[in-house]
This record gives sequence, structure tokens and C-alpha cells, in this order.
Amino acid sequence: MKRIQNQTFDQERALYGSRDVLVKDCVFDGPADGESAFKESAGIEVQNCLFNLRYPFWHDRDLVIRNSELTQQCRAALWYSRHITLEGTRLHGIKALRECADVTMRDCDVVSPEFGWFVRNVKMENCSAESEYFMMRSSNLTFRNVRMKGKYSFQYIENAVFENCTFDTKDAFWHAKNVVVKDSVVKGEYLAWYCENVTFENCRIMGTQPLCYCKGLKLINCEMIDCDLAFERSEVHAGITTPVISIKNPLAGSEIVVPEAGRIIRDIDEGTGAVQIRPEKAACACA
Repeated sequence: MKRIQNQTFDQERALYGSRDVLVKDCVFDGPADGESAFKESAGIEVQNCLFNLRYPFWHDRDLVIRNSELTQQCRAALWYSRHITLEGTRLHGIKALRECADVTMRDCDVVSPEFGWFVRNVKMENCSAESEYFMMRSSNLTFRNVRMKGKYSFQYIENAVFENCTFDTKDAFWHAKNVVVKDSVVKGEYLAWYCENVTFENCRIMGTQPLCYCKGLKLINCEMIDCDLAFERSEVHAGITTPVISIKNPLAGSEIVVPEAGRIIRDIDEGTGAVQIRPEKAACACA
């Protein structure tokens, strides 16, 4: 493997088409303000580098980036690439990851609006993220111990598992399909409207008007805090362990078990789903 170390690059396509290269302690910045440093490259390992220029990793494969910084100026950093590992790295430019496949992220810090669009096969562990429209239209996601803050996250995703995560996010999981969220905290308004085959297990859910217009929705042993107008027009089986402020028009065939409900609103013909009040303990209706 060729080694490049302690150099600065600022020209256009500085290392275009590189193969089997270790790049260490380098800086991609300077007056030439060049773009696309590693476009069309393969077998690249990057360590302890700074990227302050645009579009460095497009159409790449077999890429490893460790302990590096992609600044706010490094926009659209990784697009159309596959077989990517990111470890201990800061991704702070807008649209940092898009149209990529087979991505593993560990111990990374993401501050990137519109991060992760149209990405497939993503594993993320021990990471933090601030973003809007985070992971939109992506699929085959496995997240563990991820902390995320921002609006409109996980919309239109498919086939995903989230464990031990904390999400502070509005309008999350809209139109999501085939998703499991376990042992997690999900805070935000209008959670998971229009979703299909989504399960929350051992979760704490907080915020107004959650889980409306859903199909195949399950809640197993979940807390619902400050939740009102929940489950409107949803097909749901739910075991809830805390009082709910109000439940509105769950659809026929639904079964919701809850220790207390401030109001149960039924003002449409279809809103006949069963709501069972069990003060002693909310058993799981979907076990």
C-alpha cells in the first residue's frame, strides 16, 4: 500500500483515481479551493486527516476513514460510494452521506443536515447526530447506542432495527416500514404517522399526537409520557405501562391496554378499537 503523510492538498481532484493508498496526517485545504480529492478511488485508508474542501469521496469503494475531521465547509463528502468504514470521525458538512451502500460507523459525531439519504446497509454504533431529514429513504439500518437530535428523521425508511438509542426529533418515522425500536427513548411531536409494521418494545415515548394513521403498529411494554390524541385512525396492538392523556379513534380490530386514559375520543364510525383500562398493570396486548 502506498503511503502519503504530512502533506497538504488543495488542487482539483488532488488524488483522483487512487488505488491502495494510506493517507495519514494530511490536510485538504488551501487557496486553490479544489474539489473531489479522492473521486473514483478504491482501497483508501485515511487517518488523522482534515478535510475542508468539497466532495472528497465520490464514486469510491473500500474506503476507511479514522480519527479525521470533515468540516462544515466539506459539503457532500461521501456520495455514490460503497464498502465504507468511519471510526472516530467528525462529519460536519451538509449532506455528508448520500446514495452509498454498506456503511459502518463507530464513535462518530455527525452535524449534517440531510444526512444519510438513500443509503443502504448502514450499521451505526456509539454515535451522535444533529440533522434534519436524517436517513430519509434509507434501508437496512442497524443502530445501537445512537443519540440523535433534529427534525424529520427516519422518514420513508425500510427494514431497520434501533436499540438503546435516544432520539429527540419531530415527525420521526413517517411512512417507515418494517422497523423495530427497542429499549430506546423517542421524544418529539407527531411520531411515526403513516408507518407500517413498526414495533416499539420497552421504549419511552414522549410528545403530542403520536402514532396516527398506522398499519400493523405494536407497542410492547412501553411508557407514553405527555401523549395526547394518540393512535388516531391506527391499526394498533399496544401494551402501555403509564397513563395516556387521550386516545382518539383507534380503528376496528385494535387492542390497547393502558392503566389509565384521561379521555377516549370516538367521533367516527371506524373508531371502534378496543381500549382496556387495567389500573393494576398494563399487560402486553400483543405478546
